[in-house]
Amino acid sequence: MTRLTRIKIGAAKPLRAAAAYVRMSVFVIERNIKLLDEFDDKDSDQMVYGVLFDGKIPATTCRFEKYDQHTLRIGRIATLEQFRGKRYGTQLVLAMEDFGRQQGFVRSLIHSEVTAENFYNKLGYFRVAKPFIEDGVKCVLVTKAL
Repeated sequence: MTRLTRIKIGAAKPLRAAAAYVRMSVFVIERNIKLLDEFDDKDSDQMVYGVLFDGKIPATTCRFEKYDQHTLRIGRIATLEQFRGKRYGTQLVLAMEDFGRQQGFVRSLIHSEVTAENFYNKLGYFRVAKPFIEDGVKCVLVTKAL
């Protein structure tokens, strides 16, 4: 039996909780990123999150940040292990790009882990800076015109 998926984007408390569940599971528990590094000052009541639900389960998340007046930054992208390989990350990133376009943004940037750079390349992102370390993980800055 196939469960329905749905994407929600916003700042409501239940959505923030769903996003936190996925991030805690993936980044803190699975990847051993420090709790205070993963949940930073940007995680406020005003922060906008995207969550893809598989049935009732929050499976994939990301957060939407205004980088500058023309650029959005999609960050904290994560998918629970049991849902990887289903293209949920792709669906959510594309939905967040659409949301950004509706807000007037013309460019998206992502701090990609080096190991995920190919994933973002397939979505039209390309590297614009040398690798750097973020929260103990080697990353690159990738960008895309919307």
